[in-house]
Amino acid sequence: QVQLVESGGGLVQAGGSMRLSCAASGRTFSSYNMGWFRQAPGTERDFVAAISWSGSRTSYADSVKGRFTISRDNAKNTVYLQMNILKPEDTAVYYCAADRDNWSRITAAGVMDYWGKGTLVTVSS
Repeated sequence: QVQLVESGGGLVQAGGSMRLSCAASGRTFSSYNMGWFRQAPGTERDFVAAISWSGSRTSYADSVKGRFTISRDNAKNTVYLQMNILKPEDTAVYYCAADRDNWSRITAAGVMDYWGKGTLVTVSS
């Protein structure tokens, strides 16, 4: 069982930066691939970024490539999402998720095993 708690959301102006954190409970955090997804009102939950259990592999949605960076600190049981050059269309609830062993399908929300409750990011124009 893994429990995930996101933090770091809030209001930021377009062009600004924000870092989200996701703290995980449990001693097996380092064995999970981790992902960030986001959901705007009236839309589906979309893939944003993912990082493999070792940190050696990352994956990004085209819409955030070059602006967002995912990282993890297994010693702290935490995964991060650094978001730069934010745009109003980045406004959404951001969710952290953990996957036991499906890296090849890591962009699909349906394969994730555990989810946090989300943190709201609002980017004003």
